[in-house]
Amino acid sequence: MNSSARAFWLGSPGRGEIRDESLAEPGAGEVVVRTLYSGVSRGTETLVFRGGVPVSQYGAMRAPFQEGDFPGPVKYGYLNVGVVESGPPELAGRTVFCLYPHQTRYVVPASAVTVVPERVPAGRAVLAGTVETAVNALWDAAPLVGDRIAVVGGGMVGCSVAALLARFPGVRVQLVDADPARAAVSEALGVGFATPGDALDGCDLVVHASATEQGLARSLELLTAEGTVLELSWYGDRTVSLPLGEAFHSRRLVIRSSQVGTVSPARRGNRGYADRLALALDLLADPALDALITGECAFEELPEVMPRLASGAIPALCHRVRYGTGA
Repeated sequence: MNSSARAFWLGSPGRGEIRDESLAEPGAGEVVVRTLYSGVSRGTETLVFRGGVPVSQYGAMRAPFQEGDFPGPVKYGYLNVGVVESGPPELAGRTVFCLYPHQTRYVVPASAVTVVPERVPAGRAVLAGTVETAVNALWDAAPLVGDRIAVVGGGMVGCSVAALLARFPGVRVQLVDADPARAAVSEALGVGFATPGDALDGCDLVVHASATEQGLARSLELLTAEGTVLELSWYGDRTVSLPLGEAFHSRRLVIRSSQVGTVSPARRGNRGYADRLALALDLLADPALDALITGECAFEELPEVMPRLASGAIPALCHRVRYGTGA
């Protein structure tokens, strides 16, 4: 077995580096995976890169195979697609998804990988973790046939939610974002688009994913009486102010949080994490979701690319990282 690997680490807030790693010899029930692609979950990972994780959330924010601790040095990430080089016969040679950081090779329990369906290209499968978040959000939101829905925030998570909502019968779905360039992504996903000032109101449900105070306030404004805002944003160490006076009480509005760390109570009785991830991968058979991958770089370029993603100089949704065949 090739026991050498390279991994992307956050050395300190704002400074990334590639380090050499030595892999442990795989034991019974473990697999060796050679990475083909990984994905940068721009919202969460750039917040980690900037050192914006609150001390109170260090435990809750740990990724499954994270090494090190916040604010750094830390090896962080959770969108990884690779090929099983060795392991149980039923997995050998298969393309798999794993919640692993940006690393060329790694050893994990076989139970930690999920086989990518043959109809899903490996390069698209990096979206699985984000589509899984969208699945959990819609289990929480429970939209109904004919609902009027807005998704405020056209980032990676918001666009994934909008893409799934586009499949619901009879719903009116509009993606709302301050960047007019998101209109092209909306069109590719088959949903309407509006800037915040032009968004349609009277919504039964608003899914908020902009991670801005202004976006959350606008989400409340778009609701009909007794409507619900499902809050998907992660604000890190920022404080958010809301207009909870005005008509918030008289219109009986609801703000509800949703987070992928636990399976939605609506499905927890009969679905587990593995079921949710398998469903997300199956949904990725839709080629329209390629619109969410808006940038790509080589693994070796990550130390230079991450600061530009964090600053917004690269305005990506999902930024895909490719690995050489000899990685």
